[in-house]
Amino acid sequence: MVELSIMATLKEYRNIRISKLNKLIELGVNPYPAESHRTKTNNEVIEKFNDLEGENVVVSGRITSIRSHNKLYFIDLKDASGKIQLYIKEENFPTPEYKDSEIGFNDLNLLDTGDFVEANGKVTKTKTGQISIEVKSIRILSKALRPLPDKWEGFKDIEERYRKRYIDFLTNDEVKKVIDARWKITQNIRKFLWSKGFEEVETPVLQPLYGGTNAKPFSTHFNALDCDFYLRVAPELYLKRLIVGGYEKVFEIAKNFRNEGIDHSHFPEFTMLEWYEAYADYHKVMDLAEELIKYLVKEITGKSIVKVKGKEIDIGKKWERITIEDVVKQYLGIEWDKVTDDEVKKLCEEHGVKTRGAWDKNKALFNLYDKEITPKLSNPTWVIDYPASVSPLAKFHRSKPGRTERFEGYIGGIEIFDGWSEIVSGLEQRERFEKEQKNMKEGDAEAMPLDEEFIEALEYGCPPLGGIGFGIDRLVMFLTDTWAIKDVVAFPTLKPRS
Repeated sequence: MVELSIMATLKEYRNIRISKLNKLIELGVNPYPAESHRTKTNNEVIEKFNDLEGENVVVSGRITSIRSHNKLYFIDLKDASGKIQLYIKEENFPTPEYKDSEIGFNDLNLLDTGDFVEANGKVTKTKTGQISIEVKSIRILSKALRPLPDKWEGFKDIEERYRKRYIDFLTNDEVKKVIDARWKITQNIRKFLWSKGFEEVETPVLQPLYGGTNAKPFSTHFNALDCDFYLRVAPELYLKRLIVGGYEKVFEIAKNFRNEGIDHSHFPEFTMLEWYEAYADYHKVMDLAEELIKYLVKEITGKSIVKVKGKEIDIGKKWERITIEDVVKQYLGIEWDKVTDDEVKKLCEEHGVKTRGAWDKNKALFNLYDKEITPKLSNPTWVIDYPASVSPLAKFHRSKPGRTERFEGYIGGIEIFDGWSEIVSGLEQRERFEKEQKNMKEGDAEAMPLDEEFIEALEYGCPPLGGIGFGIDRLVMFLTDTWAIKDVVAFPTLKPRS
């Protein structure tokens, strides 16, 4: 086997692998065949060893290490199920015919870590008791031209790990476990909502008018129609159109795009779940969301305990529901409806809290609450009955003037859920949108535009409706106690290299 100094460059390693590739081709071997004849996964061989011992199997996977000693080779082969050892003796190998990508014993020095191979052989144990495949023949399935990171040094450069996540998954098991948990979480969300009678739907990503939340959109030009469109900031207004159209329970796991900043918990591109249920109010939506999170925690951890930033929290009990006025009085010692505008301005100045767009006492108090109180809501808590000025799509409260039937759910000081009883009156929705227009004119870049087509849809009649929206990325962060959004996204967005 070719030896290289420890200082060899990637280019030198690549050139050597290309020379091995060319040698295989010269021998008549196809280094990239179209199929494998695998009969067992590595884990199946290990788990069913007692039944398979002495039987012939075919396994396939990536080479993670190669060790040779005299006329013996030991190769570690990894597939998605796990790792198994290939035990290779020269005496077992017939003279190769170099067809169907098969190679001979003397050609094993043309293999490298990272290559994919198929091994045909007998299930056995070595003298040390390790379950292995005593190989009779090997086919090459794919020749890798770049070496994987050294197993001792690892793959440590943070930016490179995010840019080359495929290597990160290959070399860092803990990293892959988080992404595996993400897929499991979304699968279980679907199972849960399907079991409750919800239909999974799709709504447009390209929209002539953005809406559904307070956010700054990305815009693009639609050449075929010669007009500007927006990337979806939320699926809400289209999901509600489906309710008008006769559906009663709908949900979407949607890619959304908001042209805003990047930090440890926010990306301009993110995944969100929204669901809407006809004839439900915000209390029923909270009940279902609480049931969902308990179900997910049980599926992921096997119990009702979740760790949030290292602290164990029991989410199994009934969650507290408290109004935003009461929580502000409890933590800041002020009464929402009695504190004056000047007192609020002074408090905001002391805490460094700013209000976008037209100043409003309720909006300023909400911003103060959001910055100073929410991080302290450790136990599972529903904060309810928010002011209308910060809830442009939430229905006015049935008994509290100026309030809406809106909730947010917090665990460990982290906001997980946001939802409300929905506005179903076209006239009321127009009034809210017009207030948003005022905020937009006052400089609030995240205010919502007035959507005439959505208002028209409501005017055809919409049943009482409850809805909720929350980020899948943040939910995965919460359920895996992983507090960097880049770590829960398979391929996080990075600035391109110049």
